[in-house]
Amino acid sequence: MELGHRPGSGSVPGLTAATPKPGQEPSEGAEAGTPAPGAPRHRRFLLCLYLVGFLDLFGVSMVVPLLSLHVKSLGASPTVAGIVGSSYGILQLFSSTLVGCWSDVTGRRTSLLVCILFSALGYLILGASTNVFLFALARVPVGIFKHTLTISRALLSDLVSEKERPLVIGQFNTASSVGFILGPMVGGCLTELDGGFYLTCFICFSVFMLNAGLVWLFPWSDIKVNSTKNGLLLSKNRALSGKTDCEVQEGSPTPGSTAHGKTAGLPWTEVVSTLRVIRTLLFSDMWDIFLVRLLMAVAVMLYYSNFVLALEERFGVSPKTTGYLISYSSALGALAGFALGPIMRLYGRDCHRILLHANTLTFLLLLLYSAARTMAAVVLSSTLLSFSSAIGRTCITDLQLTVGGARASGTLIGVGQSVTAVGRIAAPLLSGVAQEVSPCGPPSLGAALALVAIFIMSLNNPRRGGTGSDRLKSE
Repeated sequence: MELGHRPGSGSVPGLTAATPKPGQEPSEGAEAGTPAPGAPRHRRFLLCLYLVGFLDLFGVSMVVPLLSLHVKSLGASPTVAGIVGSSYGILQLFSSTLVGCWSDVTGRRTSLLVCILFSALGYLILGASTNVFLFALARVPVGIFKHTLTISRALLSDLVSEKERPLVIGQFNTASSVGFILGPMVGGCLTELDGGFYLTCFICFSVFMLNAGLVWLFPWSDIKVNSTKNGLLLSKNRALSGKTDCEVQEGSPTPGSTAHGKTAGLPWTEVVSTLRVIRTLLFSDMWDIFLVRLLMAVAVMLYYSNFVLALEERFGVSPKTTGYLISYSSALGALAGFALGPIMRLYGRDCHRILLHANTLTFLLLLLYSAARTMAAVVLSSTLLSFSSAIGRTCITDLQLTVGGARASGTLIGVGQSVTAVGRIAAPLLSGVAQEVSPCGPPSLGAALALVAIFIMSLNNPRRGGTGSDRLKSE
């Protein structure tokens, strides 16, 4: 039975065909994102999620560019500032998987609210930080609970079919990127005021509280989301997916739950069981996907690590002009989400092939930037790189969920974020070493890592060559 054409499928109206009535076959021609009859309420829920993503990155991007200046103003040495800065990545490394797993067990609504509220608390403390200790303390709740986007993507993956998932996640990434474009502009203007940093942090705190209010007022009843424990397999949560047990897992019981939804064990027992499953994933059938994600994340981070300094040394470009170039490329990256639909249709919805070609393009652009002799070549590479990296981020997330099959999506996305956190820790060190050789050292090293990722994907192409439906049916 083909994915997206199941009798009794409970895919979300507005992105798929409407749920068929008894004796009525679901329509096959519904395009992703095309509202079906009776879809407005469900479409409204997705738009609310897009708004949450926009506000999240809008608030964060107002503050993050100002952190290094503020910690320096508090009298911290460069070494102390570096240690405090890396603490966020270390906390994210360990918390991403745990929070994703926790959202699978307790439900998306509860976990999303808690993460937003604790993140708001972190930015409130940051706004009151008058010494390095308070500054470091403020990064703790943010490092542990700043997973709003992770849980939102997991919720999106619960609500749509595999066919529509890349497009919907791409639209979500676009909405979030718009917030990341506007936030630094607002933060830059506010910081010029007296006490501007503290005002910016308070506004960020207010944005997060607004986000919490939006999540609380979400039309959850429209999608009939259960806030109770949904077990280790999201396919078992009929309120979210509407799929029968046998359609994904051949009727195998969910650990820690009974047929009537009552839990047979404690939530933390379920968490531990899920983590054991994920440990198996990391060292078996999904190791290559996570390794490719790590390599490409580090490659792109190396490109941005010394971008401002390298352009100043190589071409004499002022930081202000470089800032305009970064904003320009970020805007193009946001627009990449709108191009994902046509690209998916062009490639026959083969995410593995799209990702392979996107990574190949990223590799070539990193080489072009490293060897550039004119600013025209830099602008060209920056333009196309923002596009290829945005497409790659969406496709690698979809590939994780596709190969993971019926496993808990929150945990899978959390593991992916933990892998990215490893890159955030490793990239500054690698960039410093490579920059000792040449200003072109970091992007050249990034190109080498991207080439390794392409080689790994090429070796595993036959194994990933089947369609997502075939992989799910073979689970």
